[in-house]
Amino acid sequence: MAVKTINTEMLRKMFLAGAANLEAKKEFINELNVFPVPDGDTGTNMTLTIMSAAKEVQALENPDMVSMAKAISSGSLRGARGNSGVILSQLLRGFTKEIREHKEIDVNILAKACDRATATAYKAVMKPKEGTILTVAKGISQKAAELAETTDDLEAFLPEVISHAEQVLEETPELLPVLKEAGVVDSGGQGLLEVIRGAYDAFLGKEIDYAAIEASSGTKMVKPGQQAEADIKFGYCTEFIIMTDKPFTDKNETEFKAYLESIGDSIVCVADDDIVKIHVHTNDPGLAIQKALTYGQLSRMKIDNMREEHQEKLIRDAEKVAAQQARAEEAKKKKEPRKAVGFIAVSIGEGMNEIFRELGVDYIIEGGQTMNPSTDDMLTAIDEVNADHIFILPNNKNIILAANQARSLTKDKDIIVIPTKTVPQGITAVISFMPEADVDANIEAMEEAVKNVKTGQVTYAVRDTKIDDKVIHEGDIMGIGDQGILSVGQSVEETVKDMLTQLVDEDSELISLYYGQDVHEEDAEKFAQTVEELYPDVDIDIHMGGQPIYYYVLSVE
Repeated sequence: MAVKTINTEMLRKMFLAGAANLEAKKEFINELNVFPVPDGDTGTNMTLTIMSAAKEVQALENPDMVSMAKAISSGSLRGARGNSGVILSQLLRGFTKEIREHKEIDVNILAKACDRATATAYKAVMKPKEGTILTVAKGISQKAAELAETTDDLEAFLPEVISHAEQVLEETPELLPVLKEAGVVDSGGQGLLEVIRGAYDAFLGKEIDYAAIEASSGTKMVKPGQQAEADIKFGYCTEFIIMTDKPFTDKNETEFKAYLESIGDSIVCVADDDIVKIHVHTNDPGLAIQKALTYGQLSRMKIDNMREEHQEKLIRDAEKVAAQQARAEEAKKKKEPRKAVGFIAVSIGEGMNEIFRELGVDYIIEGGQTMNPSTDDMLTAIDEVNADHIFILPNNKNIILAANQARSLTKDKDIIVIPTKTVPQGITAVISFMPEADVDANIEAMEEAVKNVKTGQVTYAVRDTKIDDKVIHEGDIMGIGDQGILSVGQSVEETVKDMLTQLVDEDSELISLYYGQDVHEEDAEKFAQTVEELYPDVDIDIHMGGQPIYYYVLSVE
């Protein structure tokens, strides 16, 4: 007997199953990323996005189609991270706009919803690129429209759509040369396909494990003993109990797990009435403790050093925590009247943060590289900045869409997103701000100034790949410029020097070097002297950036 409609309860099961399948395939999708940098990857960003919506959907009791659609749309919009996450949220937004007024969904409504989803996603991207998740979405909507004219049986309709989506995904390398060179399909398109496959499994009545949705921030629940034999990435085993002074809600749990994931791994967070048990492996126990104190008093605190640390690092970490606590107290005391202009910047290290603060930035969102901030993080920052006009500096190309999405969701303030792709571009943009000029003049001045800055970032490769005719192996040092990978080598310093030969020209006046948390100050200053000798006619600035993962971030002006 043919199945001709999907009711609200079935849609709920299908959506949650799609989210669970994406979570299960997250690392596989991450491995498809062409750029082998240790940033927030496609699978991670898409999973965090859909899990934000899944958590809201799971919390619904006896939902109708309107409340279901609202939960999916709102949850994904606010939880969107990275370009792939934002595009996924826009696909879900368009889809739910079409279905919300119907009690049940048939093939015609489903085809229209797919078409609206695709149109909404394409519209959200300033320069849509084929060979991406957008192409797969378009293929799905085109096939759905075609099939809707020949069948009303969902049992025939859905597998045909999925089969066509698989075919379109396999063709993405032919549309995007960088995929063909690396020998992979588009990771975002793969992520979308996994969502649909999971949804179809639920439609078929297969038993789905929804346990992953409980850790909706993408947090992997790991018992402390499971990583004993693994290479130790985070050195301190930190445990404590929070005695909450107010209800510890699902939202509190989700936010705290997400925060712990941003600073460590092996996370356990178990809430029972007014007691919350916490376990995390981290390099900064003070950060976990500081955050926990916002929920209540702490008891049974225990911190074990899982590897031998140098004393100077312990001191540096302690100073960092103390400085953060001092700033937090200062911020609480600081209440200023609404001003004309404010600034929000995404940053990636304590030194970078301090530079932005000195330049007058009102709110800093941390985690721009290892954990792309969500649209909701942007909205929180916007709420905190008491200004009529707020400039947002994403400082990462993978965060610009989330910033734009936050802008579209803000009604009571004028939000201006300056599309900065690196921290040095963001610093240049702030420096170029003219207090005496109006907003339009400043937008023009800041965007023009950013165009005159050439930037580079030096990190390590997390996987083997081939890109821009460069063969890259896991562990290689990479120099990444504004347009792609400039240099690949075995030495950090040699890679930086190779990059500079490509960035510095006869008109260059200033080279700024920001060294990361894995570079010692003495080594950075010694290297700066070497750069001065190589470019005697160019001014050299050296700063402690404190950024993780990236040994050096540099700019040439």
